[in-house]
Amino acid sequence: MTAHTPTSAQSNLSAQVPIQKEQPKISPPPQSSVGLSAVTSALEHVFKYTKPREALTVLNLLNQQKGIDCPGCAWPDPKDHRSKLGEYCENGVKAVAEEIQEATIGKAFFQKYTISDLLNMSDFELGKAGRLIEPMILKGDATLDSNLKYEPISWTEAFELCAKAMGDLSDPNEAVFYTSGRTSNEAAYLYQLFVRQLGTNNLPDCSNMCHESSGKALIQTLGIGKGSVTLEDFDEAEVILVIGQNPGTNHPRMLSALERCKENGGKIISINPLPEAGLIKFVNPQRPIKLLKGGTALCDLFLQVKINADVPLLKAIMKGLVELDSQNPNLGVLDHAFMKEKTLGGDAVFEDLKQYDFESLVIQSGVERSLVKQAIDLLAGSKKIIACWAMGLTQHLNAVENIKEVVNLLLMKGAIGKPGAGTCPVRGHSNVQGDRTMGIWEAPPEAFLDRLGDRYGFSPPRAHGYHVVSAIEAMDQEKVKFFFAMGGNFLSATPDTEFTGNALRKVDFTIHVSTKLNRSHLVHGKTALILPCLGRTEIDIQKNGAQFVSVENSMGVVQLSQGRLNPKSKDLMSEPAIVANLADAYFRYTGKSTNVNWLALIEDYDRIRTEIQAVIPGFDRYNERVREASGFALPNGAREGIFKTAQEKANFTVVALPKLVVKADEFVMMTIRSHDQYNTTIYGLDDRYRGIQQGRRVVLINPMDLSEKGFKDGDLVDIESCYEGVTRQVQSFRLVSYPITKGCLATYFPETNPLIPITLCAVQSHTPVSKSVIVKIKSTELISNDSKSSGR
Repeated sequence: MTAHTPTSAQSNLSAQVPIQKEQPKISPPPQSSVGLSAVTSALEHVFKYTKPREALTVLNLLNQQKGIDCPGCAWPDPKDHRSKLGEYCENGVKAVAEEIQEATIGKAFFQKYTISDLLNMSDFELGKAGRLIEPMILKGDATLDSNLKYEPISWTEAFELCAKAMGDLSDPNEAVFYTSGRTSNEAAYLYQLFVRQLGTNNLPDCSNMCHESSGKALIQTLGIGKGSVTLEDFDEAEVILVIGQNPGTNHPRMLSALERCKENGGKIISINPLPEAGLIKFVNPQRPIKLLKGGTALCDLFLQVKINADVPLLKAIMKGLVELDSQNPNLGVLDHAFMKEKTLGGDAVFEDLKQYDFESLVIQSGVERSLVKQAIDLLAGSKKIIACWAMGLTQHLNAVENIKEVVNLLLMKGAIGKPGAGTCPVRGHSNVQGDRTMGIWEAPPEAFLDRLGDRYGFSPPRAHGYHVVSAIEAMDQEKVKFFFAMGGNFLSATPDTEFTGNALRKVDFTIHVSTKLNRSHLVHGKTALILPCLGRTEIDIQKNGAQFVSVENSMGVVQLSQGRLNPKSKDLMSEPAIVANLADAYFRYTGKSTNVNWLALIEDYDRIRTEIQAVIPGFDRYNERVREASGFALPNGAREGIFKTAQEKANFTVVALPKLVVKADEFVMMTIRSHDQYNTTIYGLDDRYRGIQQGRRVVLINPMDLSEKGFKDGDLVDIESCYEGVTRQVQSFRLVSYPITKGCLATYFPETNPLIPITLCAVQSHTPVSKSVIVKIKSTELISNDSKSSGR
């Protein structure tokens, strides 16, 4: 069957990104990254959208000690030396510019545009409309009338409306509370505490869609759902594996760490379906000599793997290492002493490897045999190995096993729990790891709930709540009446766009805490609220004076962040204050008891940190240590070679080969970001590192696939997926000949999110399978309008 839902061209209520009429311009991708072009791009952005004086104030403090933590990625800051030229990247500048942009939007803006008008804007246009400066409400059944407009509402009225909506629920589990990774520790802690006092664990968050698979795998194998390395370990590493990750676009500050590894004699192996400029050569703009010399070549070995063929590649490498070890037992290719003392399950993994044929594994991986042999030789002689990965491993059906196979390789080499070695899942949003530490989790550990209950004298709910996918399914089934989003762009971040949009429209109340407009504000419940909050760059004044917040970076270091700019509006409220006022209004409306003096907590955020210290291990002397110049590191057993698993050993895992059946007329598609993008935020329409300008509706395709399938470079196509008898489709994408692995396609999200079924999720982690979607491509002009459809 075909799910026939109107496209954006046919309906003003479509949840999809509108089709761009102009075709993108294509040029050969560059062979280096950053350099003066990045500086120029960043400065152009600043001068176009911000007051330069405000931008300079923020940039001088960005990622500096006791400064402003970048609202972009979670890459850690150097412990001591930080560049005075700028401890940030091009996209960090763009993230700041987005937050401090000069334009503002309030009552006058929303009087001008209906929901229908706004839905026809691109995500780029919505983000650049300006900072939200006052609370807004959409009344009436806005899900049926796209000509309605947002109107102003006071904060008091907004909180009272939310309190009544929550208080009148027949069951607390009819409410869902989503969290973006930007939320501070202080806001996240108050948020989860209120939600659990309300009586539910419905706390889905952006982790569900990115590194949930990493957390599941690492907890089961190493006893902690976080990476084990520090930034300093990159200086000592002999080999760094960068798997399914594009640092040049998604974590540009990581390139400096890779550069230091290279200068210290280390080697870098990149494993990815397409080459990325950021790993070919890095031109460090903070080092003038490097600029003059043309930069540093980073990648020593590029293994161009097929999409989701990482397991066969890793098995081939491990099989080669085992063979070398058996041939030369005195060379120490494998660390038998470490395995005997620190691990369990290795014998089963070694036995399982015997059943595989090396040549067959290599063929399945798609990598040239000679290159696989080079990787084996390089790893055989190395003791200090870091494995870094991102969404290229975590967004597949077998994502959890992908990570476990990476761990198997490191355990064989004894490359965990010592300097210069270990696991490095590279997180995205700036405090996504901290939010989980604070208790933002639909499946919290019992010990955490025990401590929470003891501290506040209540019985926290024990049943696991909704993760992102089950929350959407519950909305569709009309089990959810109240949806609250603390930041983020829920609709654009999630799969199956039309299905998700229709599910959101079945909810009675949708509330979004935001700094700027996004598509989630336009695809909403029957009543919708936008609550504008302070950005991280802005001064947060509470009763006891100016406050700071704290965040945890990708390597478990907690540090403070304090805004320095005057707020864009007197009607902005901080995230901790929004949560506290929401909770206070709810308990006043319902008359239920609470042992928390919510409004007193936000008078001085030190009081919130005192509460965190009392409940969450590792935060002793929180208020004192967070004020130290570089913050403090949280305990990490795997970092010390201490594995807090059931038997206090690291666990090997027997991992099966992935099963991906692809027919002759089908491709495996992965969604990716452009360089002018961070998560769902679109900074511009260029992807400079891939040679694509002024357009996002493109399909990167191998030139051999073009000719074999009868297409030409530049053809317009529609993309179609079919799962469980349901056909989903997106229209009008330009084919771009690109050196991607044969049989594979790459497209940008959120434009192709409509192709990803809500039911297609990773085993255990429930992460949407955005990196291995089976699709077909068909010439746009050959498909009639009647057959074009999207949604579920």
